[in-house]
Amino acid sequence: MGTYVAKRLLLIVPTLIGAAALVFVIMRVIPGDVALLIFGGEAGGQIDVQFGSWFWGILRFDFGNSLWTGRPVIEEMLVRLPLSLELATAATVVSVIIAIPLGMLAAIRQDSWVDYLVRIVSIGGLAIPSFWVGILCILMLVIFFGWGPPLEFTPPWVDPWANFQMMVWPVLTVGYRYAAVTTRMTRSTLLEVLREDYIRTAWAKGLRERAVVVRHALKNSMLPVITLVGTEFAFLIGGLVVTETVFTLNGVGRFVVDAVAHRDYPVVQALIFLIAFGFVVINLLVDLTYAWFDPRIRYR
Repeated sequence: MGTYVAKRLLLIVPTLIGAAALVFVIMRVIPGDVALLIFGGEAGGQIDVQFGSWFWGILRFDFGNSLWTGRPVIEEMLVRLPLSLELATAATVVSVIIAIPLGMLAAIRQDSWVDYLVRIVSIGGLAIPSFWVGILCILMLVIFFGWGPPLEFTPPWVDPWANFQMMVWPVLTVGYRYAAVTTRMTRSTLLEVLREDYIRTAWAKGLRERAVVVRHALKNSMLPVITLVGTEFAFLIGGLVVTETVFTLNGVGRFVVDAVAHRDYPVVQALIFLIAFGFVVINLLVDLTYAWFDPRIRYR
């Protein structure tokens, strides 16, 4: 295990360098007045020198200054990152809490009314955009209860109740969307495992349904689900642009869009690099989790 982790950590380095180089080059070939002003002329051709200087700054946690606000990019990121991390973590937890039990129930009661009901709910979550669900939530809260979400983000360690009021609806909205995907994946993989020979042997031995499903089938069907949940979490950190806009959340996803609109290239480079780093780290954690769910997996 130690050797495998060391190899994966070493592979992270060229992956991140490649992602950083790709983003850096793309940002310099995009047309625009700001790009021509800052990166044009003779200095514009020295991309290798510029990239080396920028990447050395990344190693020192120095992403430069924002062209829009004039503040250091790292400060702008640290202001918005806690909100996005909280939203992504809470939405992932909600989706798992909803999806795993519903997926199990639909699989063990295949083709019953319970299965059809779960499938309808999950297909609805896939078909309905999360931002539209969010807009409906806000409209119903305003029309029927005269209540709207706070406009200013309050960290949970400052005021837990104010934080809960602001985050509960976007968390439920996003959680429902990703719970629908995870429910269908759980149902499909569990149905495949329930048809295996060792499961039929467990039934023949007279084991209870709970023991067969939870102890033998569920754990061995979780690998695709873990992959899906991990990928969703990595995407949620920077991919909730529309949801953050609907609920007036000043998170990383919305910051990316604002930076692109203002041609704030240092911010765009830093945020995309951050999202790439998140994907790489989460993929590593997902791979390491496989061994716990399936003891047959051995890392070398």
